[in-house]
Amino acid sequence: MLVLESGRFAIAWGEAAKMLGAQVEVLSGDTRRAVQPEAVEAKLKADRSIKAILVTQVETASGVQNDIEAIGKARDAAGSDALLLVDAVASLGCMPFEMDKWGVDVAMAGSQKGLMTPPGLSFTVAGPRAREAHKRANMRTPYWDWTFRDGEAQYHKYCGTPPEHLLFGLRAALDMIFAEGLENVFARHRLLSFNCSEPEERSDTVTTVSMRNGAGSEAIADCRDKCGVVLGRGLGAHEGKAFRIAHMGHVNAPMIFGTLSVVEMALAALSVPHGRGGAQAAVEFLAKAVPA
Repeated sequence: MLVLESGRFAIAWGEAAKMLGAQVEVLSGDTRRAVQPEAVEAKLKADRSIKAILVTQVETASGVQNDIEAIGKARDAAGSDALLLVDAVASLGCMPFEMDKWGVDVAMAGSQKGLMTPPGLSFTVAGPRAREAHKRANMRTPYWDWTFRDGEAQYHKYCGTPPEHLLFGLRAALDMIFAEGLENVFARHRLLSFNCSEPEERSDTVTTVSMRNGAGSEAIADCRDKCGVVLGRGLGAHEGKAFRIAHMGHVNAPMIFGTLSVVEMALAALSVPHGRGGAQAAVEFLAKAVPA
């Protein structure tokens, strides 16, 4: 299995694959950049033994989004038959994900982010090539056995009692998404994205803000203790050096305005050098970007 690195979570999935018995190789990348499709193509041409490619659509540690369609095309250009496995936990319901069109073989997601439901539900979708490979798989465990989970008995699908309260919550969340309209949902998330060294690689769902003086933890504590605004902490290489702002699910511009204002206040209180006027700049940007 080839794991494409664009932050911490791809590596975590690779470690999980190792525990299931897979041989894992990491294609290293820049934690502030998306996966480079040309590097994927070169790797697959050089190593014909790779059976699967694992990548996140949005890497929440670094705040970048990977071009899944381009990665699928890179696999095809290399003449590889590797399965393309995509983690869509932090992207599903917030931005386009075209599984069939992009050549994705397995996609998984969770309920707790763009789908606006408490943690506890996970979703796996397997395409025809993955289903065929499953027939020959020798690393099955009782919980991860698709044959068992897709059996005739209803309780097999949940590996036990269905989490009914979460399913009702998911139904309500989907109703909200469909009422707003997918294109409107995608546009709202796209307008709230910022940061990342390459604008076209910015995640639409989470922003990681690096701090040169390593005051990330202090900024998080100040925002939480003084204003009750809870920021995400830096992960992996960004631990203690960054904070994260989530803008996925039921999030709108006023929420981001408030968050940015509190962040500016915390930076001023901590005497952290920064460019002032971020909240005002966000107001002016959205005033031009959002149709009247």
